Amino acid sequence: MTDESPGKLRSVVVGLGSYLPKRIVSNADLEKSLDTTDAWIVQRTGIRQRHIAASDEPTSQLGLNAAKAALADAGLSAADLDLVIVATSTPDYTFPSVATQIQAGLGMTHGAAFDVQAVCSGFVFALATADKFLLSGSHKRALVIGAETFSRLLDWTDRTTCVLFGDGAAAVVLEAQQGEGTAQDRGVLTSHLRSDGRHREKLYVDGGPSTTRTVGHLRMAGREVFRHAVGMVADVVNEAFAATGTTASELDWFVPHQANRRIIDASAEKLGIAPEKIVVTVDMHGNTSAASIPLALAVARDDGRIKRGDLVMIEAMGGGFTWASALIRW
Repeated sequence: MTDESPGKLRSVVVGLGSYLPKRIVSNADLEKSLDTTDAWIVQRTGIRQRHIAASDEPTSQLGLNAAKAALADAGLSAADLDLVIVATSTPDYTFPSVATQIQAGLGMTHGAAFDVQAVCSGFVFALATADKFLLSGSHKRALVIGAETFSRLLDWTDRTTCVLFGDGAAAVVLEAQQGEGTAQDRGVLTSHLRSDGRHREKLYVDGGPSTTRTVGHLRMAGREVFRHAVGMVADVVNEAFAATGTTASELDWFVPHQANRRIIDASAEKLGIAPEKIVVTVDMHGNTSAASIPLALAVARDDGRIKRGDLVMIEAMGGGFTWASALIRW
């Protein structure tokens, strides 16, 4: 929650980087092996293409590439970090964590590194977790990464799910800086995390070490997910506004989880957010789960839309269900 008392540490974004696999699979490519069409996919999801990781490109490699880009953007090295948190549902191994693999890849032998698993809400959960570490004073700089190879979880004969997802990674470097304790401060102003485990069967993977001893495939009841998503998103976004005394009209950018264009548009309409303030990348990336929000941030920052001082709302909803928001002054 936001503390309006004079003086407050804030977790400020000082670096941002991303990585997308080179292979692009278009809707036209999927038409060759599935009973589907480009028009059908675009109409229902807004997706036109997605990136697919190479067979020798695990999640940690995608995340490491994004991490290096974020550090370079910040003008920092791994020696300047003391915390690495990776949001992912597609780890290289059951253990160790992807975060420790990236830590090793960066040549970092100090600090702490661990994964957070909240599916599509994972990046917001990881960002909020890093924020708490920095605000406590125990850590100074954190690398927060969303990295996924969701193509490994897909049943490529199931046209209702395999057309939706893609692979990618993006990362931010957060640094604890002194603010004034107002909504004009740069940094993470507030975050709100929610979960409700009763909804497991609506969106899940039908495998795991302690059940089937297999990786399994993604299964989704699409209409049920859509039905819950808009209300859940509005809930946590409105909580962020209330906590900071801000309104939708004050937002510069709304950067939602990129799952489905219809969910994005319906959520923005419910919240009263103008269409021109919405960052949309689902057409280019598909749903990259925990990587989707930081990838969208990177696109909008790199093309000049998101600028220093802008008020940015991020939000997501994922399997579990989990849902979350964070309000950031860039």
